[in-house]
Amino acid sequence: MTDWRPTACILCECNCGIQVLLGPDGRTFEKIRGDKLHPASEGYTCNKALQLDRYQNGRTGRLTAPLRRRPDGSFEEIDWDTAISEVSARLLEVGHHFGGESIFYYGGGGQGNHLGGAYAPATMAAYGIKYRSSALAQEKTGDFWVGARMTGYPMRADVEHAEVAFFIGKNPYQSHGFPRARTVLKEIAKDPARSMIVLDPVRTETAELADFHLQLRPGTDVYLLTAMAAILVRDNLIDHEWLTRHTTGLDAVLPVLRDVPIEKYCAIADVELELVTAATHRLARASSVAALEDLGVQMNRYSTVVSYVEKLVWLLTGNVGKPGTQYAFTGLTNIGHDRGHPAGEGPKSPVAGAQIVSGLVPCNVISEEILTDHPARYRAMIVESANPAHSLADSARMREALEALELVVVIDVAMTETARLADYVLPAPTQFEKYEATFFNFDFPRNIFHLRHPVLPAPAGVLPEPEIHARLVEAAGVLGEADYAPLRAALAQGREAFAMAFLGILGDPARSKLAPVLLYRTLGETLPDGAAAAALLWAAAYNMVRKFPASVERAGYGTGLAAGERLFEAILDGKHGIVISEDDYAETWNRVRDKVIRLEIPELLDVVATLPDAPDDSAEWPFVLSAGERRAFTANTIFRDPAWRKRDAAGTLRLSVADADRLGLAAGDLVKITTRRGSAQVPVEPTDRMRPGHLSLPNGFGLSVADAAGVEVTTGAAPNELTSFDARDEWVGTPWHKYVPARLDTVTA
Repeated sequence: MTDWRPTACILCECNCGIQVLLGPDGRTFEKIRGDKLHPASEGYTCNKALQLDRYQNGRTGRLTAPLRRRPDGSFEEIDWDTAISEVSARLLEVGHHFGGESIFYYGGGGQGNHLGGAYAPATMAAYGIKYRSSALAQEKTGDFWVGARMTGYPMRADVEHAEVAFFIGKNPYQSHGFPRARTVLKEIAKDPARSMIVLDPVRTETAELADFHLQLRPGTDVYLLTAMAAILVRDNLIDHEWLTRHTTGLDAVLPVLRDVPIEKYCAIADVELELVTAATHRLARASSVAALEDLGVQMNRYSTVVSYVEKLVWLLTGNVGKPGTQYAFTGLTNIGHDRGHPAGEGPKSPVAGAQIVSGLVPCNVISEEILTDHPARYRAMIVESANPAHSLADSARMREALEALELVVVIDVAMTETARLADYVLPAPTQFEKYEATFFNFDFPRNIFHLRHPVLPAPAGVLPEPEIHARLVEAAGVLGEADYAPLRAALAQGREAFAMAFLGILGDPARSKLAPVLLYRTLGETLPDGAAAAALLWAAAYNMVRKFPASVERAGYGTGLAAGERLFEAILDGKHGIVISEDDYAETWNRVRDKVIRLEIPELLDVVATLPDAPDDSAEWPFVLSAGERRAFTANTIFRDPAWRKRDAAGTLRLSVADADRLGLAAGDLVKITTRRGSAQVPVEPTDRMRPGHLSLPNGFGLSVADAAGVEVTTGAAPNELTSFDARDEWVGTPWHKYVPARLDTVTA
């Protein structure tokens, strides 16, 4: 076993191609390198991917048998038949007494772990589950909702080809977000004809490469971006001809921006007017601008309004549908799509009445939906490939909510903080022990998909998520051999006959929701090398041909039914990833609703027109904490083994040198940080990267794993012990993790 095996990194949305060399034991990742054959990453990888043996073989609390909670709170191993039958019986009981809508589904795909979660809708249909959520509702739903209102289709930024890269609350040097991020950033920085503009309170690695770093006061992004939009209007830098051809609503937007007190807003943000003006003028004169926002603003005050104003900046300058600007991508799924209901309309959560965006209940209201005597409250919860007890706001309250439920079922690899609160824990293979894929396929003009093949076998006792979902669906009594037989008979006649039979099922709304399991139990059984989990991708390939026929044809797959088959076979065979579509930039306009962008969102424009004169300040809470910063050795919480961190092993609290001097603190001194919700003791790291009054804690800490002696050890502070469920965006409920009022008390100095 000395061959290099292709797979992908699972630590951020880019999922760069990597190759793994197994050690003599057949399980250890002896070496890891970038995969030069991957069509997006082309051999690129960052330092984090090189530590993935710590995910596969580190101290994680790995699960290898189903667990059932005993009355005393401990767990016992049970067999799979018992686990499935008992879980199914208890789900059916909850549904019988309170309705299937009282069962809540959370997760469905941790980072890089999406294929198994794509089978969850069948389980939801089998048990009548209506409401769901995922980490996307902590981060992106404001951006999704604004995009749906303005364009009707999600867009991304072509950073690689942009003359000006515009990063708002984003540090792609650590968080990536586009292929080969560090390489691209360095290329832009070295090119005198190109520029980079960064809005961030922290002098990040990206900000250090930028031509313009607008190091604003935390939580004032809406003021600074509004000032930039107003400068465009004041100085007549908007593209009038382009706006006339491609947009509506300009007449409503212009009066609001003309009335903006630009100098006052720059002062509120604490950024020099001259610097803001220079950055705005550089953006306006560029032939192309690619703008990318991220969690720095999406988990901050005014987050949805910021997503709106940020888009106004690049729309007023005509940066859509040409190289180096914003584009509308293809894809095998609909991640990021929303109907764009006006505020107060559309689906809502049953208790809190929170707006549901892209089918996702806001994460910050989940505990409200449980900790109540409301008759429509959630009574049971299925958690798949997620850790809400640690990763959602207000961990203490989230634990209370989970403990209040009548049933909690966790599907995961390790004994996570959430699994410890479950009634049943169903173990799955790791991402390198099964067929897996990621649906964050946003590349342009060539879009990429990578079906990752197993690198090594799974241990006995675990089941892949599609098999778990299939067994749960069958245990509910909604599918069985009588349902599979006609499809198997059609499949025996060939894929074309199977396609016709399957189309008949899709015409039945009730049965169509069970399609993932129908595919898995029929087509999946015929796929080579145990690739049954990939059966769902057959339908996805056909659907992509239907939605994007020209794009698929340009990628070389032909047209019609044959194109769907060719695309699916290419996905199965493409161990290094494949190009699934190829676009012309003008295709963006074919995806924009009615080929017109709507500049006016009345509810949000009203907020822009009535921003208060100053942000709230409190003497009781003199600091603002950013809870969850991405650093060189932090990643998502599937990376549970703390031994992977070569630096900052304790997860230091970063603060400005000025604040450290004022408080008499030196590196490594222990402080107590307190917020409205909790407190933690952490060592400090004074740095000139931070503004006075601003603090940051890294993400990925506060996890408990066993040491060499089997003793549970928690490393660092868990950021969500300090955040509050009710500190959230008023429009879509995203949390204010990047704006947490705090104070510091010295413990040792």
